[in-house]
Amino acid sequence: MTVRTRFAPSPTGYLHVGGARTALFCYLHARKHGGQFVLRIEDTDLERSTAESVNAILEGMTWLGLDYDEGPFYQTQRFDRYNAVIDELLSKGLAYRCDCPKERLEKLRVDQMARKQKPRYDGHCRHRPVDPETPHVIRFKNPDDGVVIVDDLIRGRVPFSNAELDDLIIRRSDGAPTYNLSVVVDDADMAITHVIRGDDHLNNTPRQINILHALGFEPPRYSHVPMILGDDGARLSKRHGAVSVIAYRDMGYLPEALLNYLVRLGWSHGDEEIFSVERMIELFEISDVNKSASSFNTSKLDWLNQQYLQNAEPARVARLLSPHMGRLDIDPSTGPDLVDVIKAQAARAKTLVELAEISAFCYRDFETFDEGSAKKHLRLVAREPLEKLRAAFDLLALEDWTPEQLKRVVERITEELAVNMGKVAQPLRVAIVGRAASPGIEETLMLVGKEATLRRIDKALVYIAERGGEG
Repeated sequence: MTVRTRFAPSPTGYLHVGGARTALFCYLHARKHGGQFVLRIEDTDLERSTAESVNAILEGMTWLGLDYDEGPFYQTQRFDRYNAVIDELLSKGLAYRCDCPKERLEKLRVDQMARKQKPRYDGHCRHRPVDPETPHVIRFKNPDDGVVIVDDLIRGRVPFSNAELDDLIIRRSDGAPTYNLSVVVDDADMAITHVIRGDDHLNNTPRQINILHALGFEPPRYSHVPMILGDDGARLSKRHGAVSVIAYRDMGYLPEALLNYLVRLGWSHGDEEIFSVERMIELFEISDVNKSASSFNTSKLDWLNQQYLQNAEPARVARLLSPHMGRLDIDPSTGPDLVDVIKAQAARAKTLVELAEISAFCYRDFETFDEGSAKKHLRLVAREPLEKLRAAFDLLALEDWTPEQLKRVVERITEELAVNMGKVAQPLRVAIVGRAASPGIEETLMLVGKEATLRRIDKALVYIAERGGEG
């Protein structure tokens, strides 16, 4: 049997991180077993489905690198097939027309709830003729007795009594097929062997199994993945921060870091924390996914992203960092090679956005000094070291503006003044970066360049002169 999984989002919004984790699990299960991964767009909700949402889903999948083998298939393009199946069920007496008005259904629901019963349709139209020319829906005739066993690969055997399942609507009064009918037909037609989806679909599963049996199809194996919670224990939502995959891209996370984080939400392998996609495929088993919900921890994601930033190829990070520099109105071609900046700075940032922000000094002058750093390091005592450094740097030819030569200059001035390195390097660092944190001083000078270094030292000297009485 060829394993075939599918990711089937509804295009009513962005690609949520919960959906992305489901897609990842589907992808890994298919890849591990040499199978196929199918993308299906479940757009039967005509009022809420949008082309923008479809594009957001496709964009998110592409950014994550979750390549699908077939699709995307759109349910709105398969209405003829769904209607043919519904007509088949009608002809076999496995479905029926229902013209119960909304008022009757609402009264039925209220009465059942008052009796503390589970609201369900009472089968009023099961055995009465309904004029096909009048407004009506089509209901599936669910079995009256027996038990449906969902043999879930994550949760184990979950029984459902047919007496608790009502005759669900499979075609609305406007002629549109419903989710539970279309998903069954698609899974059968697309030969899906394993359905991996959120556990909010668990209650739909026995209904779908009954429809599959009515149509003579063998149900796929089901796996219902627990939800993702926010740090407050509630279901992850916008109020917890970003939940869109593309939002995480825009916040400066690497796709491999987000995938690594998502796979660890409910699955683990010993004490390992860092997993390449290849390693995930090798180790992942859907049956090893936890039954309980997982909590989203942004601090853990930040840590993972920092690991990936430090260990990724600098040239690749440069390609990903470039648009974030552009958002700061910085053209990376006007300053040092972005690859050199990344080699110097990657270990200092958790995200690409942060990396862009702390690297802006390499490309443009800053407006103001960090107040705490300036108060500590740009005092009167720093004037002489900065003046000597400026004079020495001014004498260096551009071809001598190298880390080795720059280090010698700083060391020589330190020796001349008979002070420790911090008394020279820290005022210099604040002068050219604006704050007390940067890469090694020679690396920093090299990245900033001679012209900007001299200009910024002048600015620092003016600052000291204007505030001479403070230090």
